[in-house]
Amino acid sequence: MPSHTCCTPSVSSAHRHSHSPSLFFSIILEEEIRKLAKISFGSPTPTQLYITTTPFECFFSLHHPVLPESVGTTMSTPGGSRRNSNMTTPGGSKRNSNAVHIQEEEEHDYQIHSHQTPDPLLSESQFPGLKRHDSLDMEAAKIHGHHGHHGTKDWGVILRLAFQSIGVVYGDIGTSPLYVYASTFTDGIKHQDDILGVLSIIFYTITLIPVIKYVLIVLHANDNGDGGTFALYSNLCQYAKVGLIPSAQAEDREVSNFELELPGDGNTISSRVKKNLENSNFAKFCLLFAAMLGTSMVIGDGILTPSISVLSAVSGLKEATDAMTEGRIVIISVIILITLFMVQRFGTDKVGYSFAPIICVWFALISGIGVYNFFKFDPSVVKALNPKYIIDYFKRNKKDAWISLGGIVLAITGTEAMFADLGHFTVKSIQISMGFVVYPALITAYSGQASWLRKHSDDVADTFFKSAPDALYWPVFVVAVMAAIIASQAMISGTFSIIKQSLSLGCFPRVQVVHTSAKYEGQVFIPEMNYLLMIGCVLVTVSFRTTEKIGHAYGIAVIFAETLTSAFMVVIMLVIWKTNVLLVILYVAVISTTEYIYLSSVLYKFGQGGYLPFSFAVVLMFIMCTWNYVYRAKYNYELDHKVSREVIKDMVADTNTCHMRGLAIFYSELAHGIPPIFKHYVENVPALHSVLVFVSIKSLPVSRVAPEERFLFRRVKPNDLYVFRCVVRYGYTDVRNEKEPFEKILIERLKDFVESDYGVLEEQRQQQGRIGDEDVVKLDKAWKSGVVHLVGEHEIVSRAGSSIGKRFLIDYAYNFMKKNLRQSYSVFEIPHKRMLKVGMTYEL
Repeated sequence: MPSHTCCTPSVSSAHRHSHSPSLFFSIILEEEIRKLAKISFGSPTPTQLYITTTPFECFFSLHHPVLPESVGTTMSTPGGSRRNSNMTTPGGSKRNSNAVHIQEEEEHDYQIHSHQTPDPLLSESQFPGLKRHDSLDMEAAKIHGHHGHHGTKDWGVILRLAFQSIGVVYGDIGTSPLYVYASTFTDGIKHQDDILGVLSIIFYTITLIPVIKYVLIVLHANDNGDGGTFALYSNLCQYAKVGLIPSAQAEDREVSNFELELPGDGNTISSRVKKNLENSNFAKFCLLFAAMLGTSMVIGDGILTPSISVLSAVSGLKEATDAMTEGRIVIISVIILITLFMVQRFGTDKVGYSFAPIICVWFALISGIGVYNFFKFDPSVVKALNPKYIIDYFKRNKKDAWISLGGIVLAITGTEAMFADLGHFTVKSIQISMGFVVYPALITAYSGQASWLRKHSDDVADTFFKSAPDALYWPVFVVAVMAAIIASQAMISGTFSIIKQSLSLGCFPRVQVVHTSAKYEGQVFIPEMNYLLMIGCVLVTVSFRTTEKIGHAYGIAVIFAETLTSAFMVVIMLVIWKTNVLLVILYVAVISTTEYIYLSSVLYKFGQGGYLPFSFAVVLMFIMCTWNYVYRAKYNYELDHKVSREVIKDMVADTNTCHMRGLAIFYSELAHGIPPIFKHYVENVPALHSVLVFVSIKSLPVSRVAPEERFLFRRVKPNDLYVFRCVVRYGYTDVRNEKEPFEKILIERLKDFVESDYGVLEEQRQQQGRIGDEDVVKLDKAWKSGVVHLVGEHEIVSRAGSSIGKRFLIDYAYNFMKKNLRQSYSVFEIPHKRMLKVGMTYEL
């Protein structure tokens, strides 16, 4: 278990504290208490002791620390930040950087350093000697602002984002009036009041799922402003130890947006649920499996949305000419789809401002037509507000009414996009656009169509275009096609983002991720997935040919993803929010039950096309599970065979080993030691550079890691070996290709690490500074002499005697994906002229 020894604050510089006697007293008191407190991290039920002091009070807390702003501006707590502090911590640093210094039980002579750049608002002269926070102190500085517009209170910004969100988020749900009634009344309308029953179900479904569930509840379960299935999963991983990522370290919980929930009363339901989750490997695998399955279903939605949206819009040509047959509609739809996917490589830099006006015009048209039809044909459809018509509808149609729910559920397609695309906007902006634009437009559109159907019940198959006035036919058709394309674009972009998240968390094979915008960091393009989506959309369109058949498959993908989101929400409410259990039961009884009823209906049509999203999900789940399984097995193998520091000392001191000038960077995924491939390299090439840096690239279960918290360094003792270890941490939405070369950033951070004095006493600083300067000179000299990037080229094979299933997964499935997809060294664009691949076989 890691232990921690606090550095004793130096009080010899009395002038630092002379302005505040009470503050000076609080520091002395804090020093004495910290001598008595043994602070530990990583136990099954960790207890954190921290001290918050003001000039007149001092109190202890066993809760996750959130320091009041007034306190933060008067002092630096243990692990304080220069953003919140007005006093100095012991020690000084020439670069004014923050360091993390801990002792490890197994590797007690390594030092961990979390580099943090100084706040540009605070000069070194204002806060002399300000430096570092300790990774064991949870009241580390909260870095704000790296999430852009999230948390803004500027209503001008919020309203602009609300306008942009209309073009990005609501294209899918906004185009659902094109096909909902046609998909619901597949056998025609048998009773006039059936129209009122269906309208009532649509009204309460849209109110319950998109508005109450997502806008009022789910949006608040975001991960530092980012949404989606993996955001829910990462939230749970932060608050409870349920993650299966093998590279987890105690220092990761020091990252600003990594939440650590310390246990309170062990008798509460929340604590019991959390404890059961943490102690059950089965529960951990179930959570990861659910996150993967939800991701797979959303990707399936990304295939079906372009097909049904474009096909529905183009079908409107049948009203213009009798020569437009079903075959020609399919051909035109395929041409539009191929064009849509071919232009993806150009990115969607100004997607919000480009698409929002078109979708706004679309919402204005459908709501205007709805109001016109409502007053012209049958205003009495307002009676649908009475849920009695829902009961009568089911009494009258029984099984057929239950089956028709598979068509009605299409009214909430794209609802998941509100949460998945949250990273580009804010909670308030989504709530405003939904409440004031989208929701009223959809309700009026469906009400108007219901009024029209009361007088034209025989034309239900072409409700949308026939209900539009003749004078508006062509404008409506053109805007409908454009809106369908935009709806498709939103889901395609969302699919790319989801794949990127899966990739970062070790749940998807490496693919090329192209960032198409320097302004909008969330906009990415994945060529491999783009072509696979295009092929899938074309095959679906050509095979199914009608929106009715595609709708059977579409409904399953939509409602399945939403039920998984609800399942995550129940766990989050219990474990994180600590919601009253009665409210959780109410959520399950009303919202979850409604979704499961819809799910049972769409599953009834499994043989009529409903199997399609499950086919996509099975393929994607196989790929994701296989990759994740081997990824964890490979990491555990490296952990079991890591090179000890004694072996490193022997290798460096070996007289048979040739020493040359320059700097060598070894890349691996091992965050807890030096990988076995290093020993394999030295045994075959007995030559070492003057400086060695072992770099481990890892992803945290958080959306983003601030650049100043990205690097963790350790130095292998003795110092004259010049062997360093570095862990580079990223969130699942972080851009990995920096504006500056990764090599340059790494060396600069390494210099900062070497130059810091790690909290030595005042009388030792001068000598330590000279040593630090000498090390920096040696690093500079090695860098200028040349840098070699060594990348492990692992051959993964199953161990002799493995089962048939394991041999198939490792020897065939995993290696096939690995050989045909992007390699790890391409992530940081390592120059090929200075890259050396080192091969080694791992038997798992």
